[in-house]
Amino acid sequence: MELDGETLREIVVSVVAVSLFIVAVVVIGTNYGGSNLDPTGGLALVASIALFVVLMALVGVFLSR
Repeated sequence: MELDGETLREIVVSVVAVSLFIVAVVVIGTNYGGSNLDPTGGLALVASIALFVVLMALVGVFLSR
């Protein structure tokens, strides 16, 4: 099965965006208390989720053009 350029670009951009989110969650988890997040870590985690949603929306707009 051969992938065309557009499909390959969509896959790469999506994988990079999800990888950035996973890295952000791991960094927040290790910097703010491990399994017991302090309130600052919880706020950082919520912010990373919100940024991920905004990033995926921007990726969707970028890929739709």
